Amino acid sequence: MDDLRVAPGPGIPDGLRVPAGELLEQFSRSSGPGGQGVNTADSRVQLSLDLASTTALSDVQRTRALGRLAPSLAGTVLTIAASEHRSQRQNRRAARDRLA
Repeated sequence: MDDLRVAPGPGIPDGLRVPAGELLEQFSRSSGPGGQGVNTADSRVQLSLDLASTTALSDVQRTRALGRLAPSLAGTVLTIAASEHRSQRQNRRAARDRLA
């Protein structure tokens, strides 16, 4: 898995680079429609990042992210799930795009 790159925007004028080693990727079977493959392929992706320990954020950015994302966090971990595609590769891309 490659580092996650976040484009420049409000609060991150230079963008961000989250090291791949700080991202936790888990795969599972996706539910819902999708044909026979949905029951045999681990196409659902969960991508997690611990905001408290990531080196990608400054202390100011970390405090802001933890405050704004508090309702969506499990402790200090932000987890994004993607299962809308039949392909694991497409779901990996979708999860990374959402996290960015």
